[in-house]
Amino acid sequence: MSHSSSNVGQSTSFFRQLLPLVAIVFLGFGAIGVPLAAFSLYVHEVLGFGAAIVGVVVGIESFATICTRRFAGAYCDRHGARPTALLGLPLAALAGLIYGLATVAQQPILSLAILILGRLVMGPAQSLFLTSALTWGIGRVGAARTGMVMAWQGIAIFAALGLGAPLGIALQTLWGFQVIAVCAIVLPLCALIIAWALRPIAAAGAHAHGLDMAATLRLVWRHGLALAFGSVPFAIMSSFLALFYSTQGWSGAGLAFLGFAASYIVVRLFLAHLPDRQGGTTIGMISVAVQLLGQLLLWQAPNSLGALAGAMLTGLGCSLIFPAIGVEAMARVPAHSRGMAIGCFLAFLDICSGLTGPLVGMVIGGFGYRAAFLTGAIACLLSLLLMHNAAARPGERVRNEQEATS
Repeated sequence: MSHSSSNVGQSTSFFRQLLPLVAIVFLGFGAIGVPLAAFSLYVHEVLGFGAAIVGVVVGIESFATICTRRFAGAYCDRHGARPTALLGLPLAALAGLIYGLATVAQQPILSLAILILGRLVMGPAQSLFLTSALTWGIGRVGAARTGMVMAWQGIAIFAALGLGAPLGIALQTLWGFQVIAVCAIVLPLCALIIAWALRPIAAAGAHAHGLDMAATLRLVWRHGLALAFGSVPFAIMSSFLALFYSTQGWSGAGLAFLGFAASYIVVRLFLAHLPDRQGGTTIGMISVAVQLLGQLLLWQAPNSLGALAGAMLTGLGCSLIFPAIGVEAMARVPAHSRGMAIGCFLAFLDICSGLTGPLVGMVIGGFGYRAAFLTGAIACLLSLLLMHNAAARPGERVRNEQEATS
């Protein structure tokens, strides 16, 4: 009985420590998710620009994020997670304010330029508050629960983007883009209040011998590439699943997305502890293998039911890839360089998000929509090879025994 009560108490303490940071990520990404779907409506229907310009407005934030991951990681290591959040969240609100200014510009081209400026501001804002939340979470609950921290922060991101898209479309349709801009201002300010109230954790400081970006990349690049390749199926599903259904003459694309999301969330909710307990490499390789099966099933799906099964398998596998590989990547860097490591690690995810759509689009142009999922399966194989290669190099693993046992 006492052992059971102790476990319950530890779980309660864990969620009490982590919940405010999950809320910060949810609100911060809400400021990204709510405008994201509304941009296409505003840029195309109100400003009158074509699909290519819509793609620029949506995608340029990823470019700005990649370019500022190094700065965010170094700033977090030097000044601490709390100051990093207190810098990133107001910057996100500033991006929302810039969106609002775009609605009062007199010329469409000027409105477009202002929108792009806002997206460029949101890039470093996202780098800062996400790096802060992940670093802060690991610092609050201990490195032994790195996988749980990443899993729950991932749930917050997924929920914010998933709920933000339909909410943004509804608000844009009912009241216009001005309301979208207000949401993009208010949500990060709410997150800022939470961050301001939280107790800070110690930073490495100006005189700590933290790793620079090149040294950090040498330690985590295999895991970063494994994450990038392992995330390709998610990017393919997001971009091309609905079009695949359409070209096959099938109904039920929405059900396939729902099946993917439900599988993803159920695994995150009930199995998020596995990377910490069973090892990141083991869970990561199992997850990617399941996702590989899902992509192969989609590639050869004979009907919409087969495609639904493939989408659900992909969701099951996709769910724990980020926390599982993240556990192994973070174990290879010292604690005072964790911010830089997180920044480098996330940059690989940004690169995957930015390149998968155009590259797989070229594959589809040459070989058809089914080839997209074969491409996803090949990416899974590359991810498995990289994880196996990294596991064969245990000497690179850096453990902080005091932190791991706290």
